[in-house]
Amino acid sequence: MRKAILAVLSSISVAALILVAVRAQTPAVKTETDVVYGKAGDTELKLDLAMPATGDGPFPAIVLVHGGGWKNGSYKDFKGTIQALAAEGFVAVSVQYRLTPPRGTAPSGLKARWPAQIEDCKCAVRWLRANASKYKVAKDRIGAVGFSAGGHLVLLLGLTTKEDGLEGNGDLTPEAAKESSRVQCVVDFFGPTDLTTGDWEKLVEPLLLDLLDGPLTEKRKEYQQASPITYVRKDKDNPPILIFHGTKDNIVRYNQSTKIVDALKNVGADVTLVTMEGDGHGWSGEKLTMTVKQTVDFFKKHLNKQ
Repeated sequence: MRKAILAVLSSISVAALILVAVRAQTPAVKTETDVVYGKAGDTELKLDLAMPATGDGPFPAIVLVHGGGWKNGSYKDFKGTIQALAAEGFVAVSVQYRLTPPRGTAPSGLKARWPAQIEDCKCAVRWLRANASKYKVAKDRIGAVGFSAGGHLVLLLGLTTKEDGLEGNGDLTPEAAKESSRVQCVVDFFGPTDLTTGDWEKLVEPLLLDLLDGPLTEKRKEYQQASPITYVRKDKDNPPILIFHGTKDNIVRYNQSTKIVDALKNVGADVTLVTMEGDGHGWSGEKLTMTVKQTVDFFKKHLNKQ
């Protein structure tokens, strides 16, 4: 699974760069790496950032969240992608979050169980808003995109509110802690949406056991809390969501996406499912270039000033 995720993320970076080169001569971008955005105890949490090198802004922003089953992957996987997005006029950040340790071992440092993963992503969004002036970010125009486990986390960034109790306390300053962690739109590539189904492939079930520290029969409350579909509600403003999923995905089943799409449509949300017929947990070539273009166009539509 780790190799498959790395191949997908590498292809996405390449496709994003190709897309920018096709559209126009690539504008200059400015990058900062290993920026500390929060803390987990004494452990620093970091992100990489890319932004247009010229212009007054404020620019819309995109938060990128890597996949890897909540226990692998790195924010460094998106080096090319954040540069490509910056060339398209966005401030793009790739976020480090704590990964899960093997079940039966004690969490420490950058290893932690649920809900550390979403707490860290939320902390990064608040940091971005708290530093909006420095990085020329439009605070009310922030989107998020994630892949596999990262898709799961960005759905939670869009669907959960402060009242859901997943904010964490890793902020570096009191000012950052006061900012909102919700994003204005979401792109999800084949992320899990309902962890309570109990019919996972053998490859995925151990990942859930590590993430939630036990099986569904013992940790149903945690499985529900970690499921994006739990937070699809009529009484709040759901963000626009774009989902990509292959019909032959043997890691995260295609019905994980159809289920949440149906739930979102039932409450009147703006949601689009792009079905990748015959594809598995990722794709390449022209299909990948097409989905990257759709992603960039989606963010431009929903994050650029009307």
